[in-house]
Amino acid sequence: MKLISAALVKAQKQFAPALKTNTNPHFKSKYVGLDGCVEAVIDALNDNGIYLMQKNHPNDTGIAVETIFIHESGESISGGVLTVPADKQNPQGYGSALTYARRYSLMAACGIAPEDDDGQAASKTVVKATKQLIDENRLNAAIQKIVDGSYTVAKLKDNFNLTPDQAKLVNEVCGE
Repeated sequence: MKLISAALVKAQKQFAPALKTNTNPHFKSKYVGLDGCVEAVIDALNDNGIYLMQKNHPNDTGIAVETIFIHESGESISGGVLTVPADKQNPQGYGSALTYARRYSLMAACGIAPEDDDGQAASKTVVKATKQLIDENRLNAAIQKIVDGSYTVAKLKDNFNLTPDQAKLVNEVCGE
C-alpha cells in the first residue's frame, strides 16, 4: 500500500474542481455530471500511475458500484461499495442509478465535491467589496488633495457619488 498511497496523495493535489455544468430541468438546478467527475480526476490519477476502475456488483433492487484505484506497481485500494436503488425496474431506471452510483462513488473515493453553489455569489461579494475599497481609497486621496489645497470640494462632489457617510466625512474634514 506504500506506493499507491503516495501516488494518490500526489494525484489528489492535482485534482481539478468538479464543475456543475449540467442542468436538471425538473429542479432548475445545476449539477456535476459523471463526465465532469471523471474529468476532474482522471489526468491526475493517470499522471501518477493510477488506473481508475469502477466495478459493478450484483444487486436485486438497483446498482452497486465499487471505485477501485490500481497502481502501476500492482497495489490497489477500494473506495468501498455504494448501492443505489433503481427508481424504476427498467433499463432507464437502472441506467440512471448506475450513473448516479458511479458519480457519487468516484467523488467519495477521491475526496472531491462539486464546486461550491455559493462560489459565484461569494466572488460577487468580493468584487463588490474590492470596488468599494477602491472607491474609498480614491475618496480618501481626493480628500487629502483638498486638505493640501490641490483639489476643490466642488470637484470632489462632481466626481464621486457620495454615500451619506462619505458626504459627512468630506464635510467634517473640509470644514463644510
